[in-house]
This record gives sequence, structure tokens and C-alpha cells, in this order.
Amino acid sequence: MTEQAPQGVDPHIPNAARMYDYFLGGKDNFKADRELGDMVLSVMPEVRDGTRENRALIGRLVRYLCEQGITQFLDLGSGLPAQENVHEVAHRWAPEARVVYVDNDPVVAVHGRAMLADPSRVAMVQGDVRRPEEILSDPEVRGLLDFDRPVAVLMMFILHLIPEEDHPQDFVAAYRDAVAPGSYLAISHVTNDVATERTAKVTEFYRKANAAFTPRPGGEIGAFFGDFELIPPGLVTGPGPHGWPFIDPDHPLFADEEMTRMAYVGIGRKP
Repeated sequence: MTEQAPQGVDPHIPNAARMYDYFLGGKDNFKADRELGDMVLSVMPEVRDGTRENRALIGRLVRYLCEQGITQFLDLGSGLPAQENVHEVAHRWAPEARVVYVDNDPVVAVHGRAMLADPSRVAMVQGDVRRPEEILSDPEVRGLLDFDRPVAVLMMFILHLIPEEDHPQDFVAAYRDAVAPGSYLAISHVTNDVATERTAKVTEFYRKANAAFTPRPGGEIGAFFGDFELIPPGLVTGPGPHGWPFIDPDHPLFADEEMTRMAYVGIGRKP
């Protein structure tokens, strides 16, 4: 049976956002996404639990930011709607919060807009996070977010899908420069500090998708925060006494030491 796709979407090219949806158990994906997703799971079955734990991580992180008084969120590379979306968590703790999702995938944009019930507080913008000047000048973004007041910029598991030739350090710096003092930058990013054969295979698999898989060493990930002050415990991997409290230390996923050390999480605050 031929799969129907929105205009401009090639269902035969695996898409990182739709693969993520597949790992979460969603239905907004195509055969090509599932096939490549299964290849990834064949060498790293923990990815399915990892994506679900990442969703929980985002929810805990948003709650923390609301507790710090943040009521504006810019979620870059948001992906397809799932359970416990940023605006749902934010409105639970700060009903006045405003959230803008940004993703370059038209399927994500269509589903995101269909999901939104309150355009006065939430918007879905189709745009490329690598072009901060376009995102930051977008009328919907400017209509909801006041950049003279603190904003939380979320880059959760998106930067490792952007290769070096796209100059991620430069465009992340543009977002840092655009926000007011007291703003936050949250990043989660797969690392290659502990290089494994499985990581190399996943990197190779993603060459078939629309986004390159680019794990980075901790030093490069830390550089994304620029002069922002890292909130203790800083840029860390995994749960435990020195890890972020947003990560569930009792999750079976982290019984595997390799998975515990696979990604960094950090939050920085603009002085």
C-alpha cells in the first residue's frame, strides 16, 4: 500500500524526527523510518527506552525552569508531539507560560498545529534551527515571546543531528546573544567520549536519514553554553549522586554503564 505524505515530504527518506516518534511508539512515521529505526534497535535496543526517558527528562527540566520563574520557552527541534509536551508541563506549573515549538519537518509542523488548543499561549513554527535570524524574527515567535524578558531555550537531543559543516557553535551563540539576562539554555547531547562499535554503527545507519548523527566529546558540548553559568552539577552524564536530578537513577536503562555515559545534560543561565 502506498503511504500518503504531505506535499514536499518524501516518505522514502528516513527522517530523524519520525524515527524518534517510532521509538516512542507513535504512529506518525513511514515504512522507511521504521526500517531504519529497526536497524538502529538491532544494535542498540536501549534506544527505545532512552527516547522515552528523554521525554521524562524534558518534563522534569521544564518543571525546574518554571520553579525558577521562567514563563517563556523556545523549543528548538521539538519533534513530533508526544506525551508530556513542553507546553503541557509548563502550563501545569505556570498557567501563563508561553511556548514556541520550532521544527523544519512539515509533518511535525502539521501535527504540531493540529495539537495546539490555545494559540494565544502556544505556537508551532516550521523553520530551520540553523538559521537563528529567521527563527528569531519570525512573527509568530515574536508575537508570543518577549526577548526583553528571560526565555528558556531548549535544545534537547537535536544538536547531535547537526554536523560540523553547519557550524552549530555559531548558530547556538546567536540564540544565546538574543536572549535577556536571566535566560536559560538547556542541552542534552549524545557523546563519543566513550566510543563504541555500536555507536559507530548507529552513526553509519543515520547516513541514510535526513540528518547526520554527530556525537561529540564533552568539551565541545560544554562550549555550546559559551559564557552562560552552568547550574550545578554542571554538564554531566547519567543519573546518580553527581548527575542531574531530572534523570531517574532507578530506571533499568541505566543498569548498562555504557548507556549511563552516552549523553550529557546541562543547563546554563545567562548572567
